[in-house]
Amino acid sequence: MVIPVHDLNPARRTPWVTYALVVANVLVFLFTPGTAGSVTGEGSLAQACQLQAFLDHWAAVPQELVHHRMPRLVPTGDTGIGPRGPGCVVGPPDYDKSAELSVLTAMFLHGGWLHLLGNMLFLWIFGNNVEDRMGHLRFLLFYGVCGYAATYGFALLDADSAAPLIGASGAVAGVLGAYLVLYPRARVWVLVPFLIFLPLRLPAWIVLGFWFGLQAVYSSGGAVSDAGTVAYAAHVVGFVVGLLIAWPLRRGTPPPPQPRGLLFGRRARPGW
Repeated sequence: MVIPVHDLNPARRTPWVTYALVVANVLVFLFTPGTAGSVTGEGSLAQACQLQAFLDHWAAVPQELVHHRMPRLVPTGDTGIGPRGPGCVVGPPDYDKSAELSVLTAMFLHGGWLHLLGNMLFLWIFGNNVEDRMGHLRFLLFYGVCGYAATYGFALLDADSAAPLIGASGAVAGVLGAYLVLYPRARVWVLVPFLIFLPLRLPAWIVLGFWFGLQAVYSSGGAVSDAGTVAYAAHVVGFVVGLLIAWPLRRGTPPPPQPRGLLFGRRARPGW
């Protein structure tokens, strides 16, 4: 898919909430137990067990959200030797978990540095303008609503899953949906992998429309949240919710500047 690197749509005020969300996500990732292995690729069994215990505590789990069915045994974070060899020790949880609150905490957890950087890149590029249009507090509430809607939407599609669901993708997808409604003609510099990374300047409706189309196609193959897979259905739900919430704001939104320059090797047409 295309990789956005910059949009030509200056904000009128400093997007403090967007900056704070990016910093918070990065800090949580750096202090998440076991993330050193995700960066170096050399994680030990102990790190993996610590990460699994941490995610079971703080991540959203579909069967917990839908059925309020909490597991009787969870990873403790310790390692041990069992009949099948070394593994993670399980035992009764020593904490009381709120399924509803886990949706919020899961929005700040990521399974690896690529997962984190991908979400933060999209939030950094497109979040500032949506925050500028909505205002700081309304944008923060909007971000949370989209994240909750995406998580619960996915959970309803895979209600019996016990796999942890983590990441800011659903909330960020809501930001993308809002940006598409508010600034469809804003120009976005992207890198397109075609033998090499080819830089192009495209309208936001093409960049974000293409992104949403890919998520919709992938989600049609089934809602999955197992390790190493992506919850595309959550992206679709978050995007649609963000689009619908921002729809009433499209009128009165100042249009982005229309720069003149090269596009596909020719002069960009003002109405394209």
